[in-house]
Amino acid sequence: MKTLRDVKIGETVTVVKLHGEGAVKRRIMDMGITKGTSVFVRKVAPLGDPVEVTVRNYELSLRKADAEMIEVEEA
Repeated sequence: MKTLRDVKIGETVTVVKLHGEGAVKRRIMDMGITKGTSVFVRKVAPLGDPVEVTVRNYELSLRKADAEMIEVEEA
């Protein structure tokens, strides 16, 4: 299983599944990250937190813990 945290800078992936429960999962979905969505990884901070991505034509920063809950596959 590959998560958004494992994706290299400059790669585009597709969301397969969201892990997590309740409010955390809802918050990720409210940011526009849903099954089938294309995600482009723009930057990763030096210590890996946060990860900056482009989703649905807007830029978004995700914590490492949130990125680990997003299962992805190569686009």
